[in-house]
Amino acid sequence: MSRIGKLPINIPAGVTVTVSKDNEVSVKGPKGALTQAVDKDIIINIEGEVITVERPSEQKRHKALHGLYRSLIHNMVFGVSEGYKIVQELIGVGYKASHNGQMLELSLGYSHGIFFEIPSEVKLQTITERGKPPTIILESHDKQLIGQVAAKIRSLRKPEPYKGKGIRFQGEVLRRKAGKAAAAK
Repeated sequence: MSRIGKLPINIPAGVTVTVSKDNEVSVKGPKGALTQAVDKDIIINIEGEVITVERPSEQKRHKALHGLYRSLIHNMVFGVSEGYKIVQELIGVGYKASHNGQMLELSLGYSHGIFFEIPSEVKLQTITERGKPPTIILESHDKQLIGQVAAKIRSLRKPEPYKGKGIRFQGEVLRRKAGKAAAAK
């Protein structure tokens, strides 16, 4: 039995979960609404305030899908009730971040500014404090979307291993390399 797949999902207050005939799970809550199509072989039971995900057989395919769909449904329930938050820092001299509505403007040491349109489902905030690196804060109810947006922002200037300059997640630890001077000794 899948260790992840067999775990029940508790439905918090204010969240409604429905399963349609074609096995599409819809979750609505205070932060928003999400839907996910589930494989027709996977069985989803809603009993009171608990969701359980079951598989019909011990086939390798069913085992793989069991934990996957349980995790996806759990992430949807958590997202619409509490939401997800990702904080990124810009490390580097002259790196700046500002926003105007859903348009993120970045200055990352290139000869031009970078303008990045953030989807409407993601809430954007930028903070610039003296003595601290500029910070980008993303909040959303959709874990997949917020992760994709954060990864795209990070790819604009990945942290480099020598000086550590670039866009990194808050609390991320980078493996630093010694430069040429340290290697020559």
